[in-house]
Amino acid sequence: MTVEVGKQAPDFVLKNQDSENISLKDFRGKKVVLYFYPKDMTPGCTTQACDFRDNYERFKDTNTVILGVSPDPVDRHQTFIEKHDLPFHLLADEDHKVAELYGVWQLKKNFGREYYGIVRSTFIIDEEGILRDEMRNVRVKGHVDRALEAIKALV
Repeated sequence: MTVEVGKQAPDFVLKNQDSENISLKDFRGKKVVLYFYPKDMTPGCTTQACDFRDNYERFKDTNTVILGVSPDPVDRHQTFIEKHDLPFHLLADEDHKVAELYGVWQLKKNFGREYYGIVRSTFIIDEEGILRDEMRNVRVKGHVDRALEAIKALV
């Protein structure tokens, strides 16, 4: 299955920061911001998570949930949430199967080194589970505002 705007978003089940199973279909009837990020506690990922936190009520007011996904384990997610008071689920994709499903697990290059990792990306999913927008290889600055605009365009 490939991810395609206008089609059903691929469902998945991952553990959240409390080791609870979370499925995308659990949120039918709500809009979903599904964002993939490389690693907890890093500067860019912390800025992005805190931007989502600081705008959480604006998303909540539009019947939207935020789900963050990275390859970090559950306990690291719990620490990240506690340290930054994050009010949304962080999901552990340790085997990067969901990242692969959404096409965000890719070969990256950094300082001459090649490795596989998550390319920062966000998917906007409507109340019926249809993928309505995708933002790939995003920059942190201004990203949350762009995600909110995409959600508001669905209203």
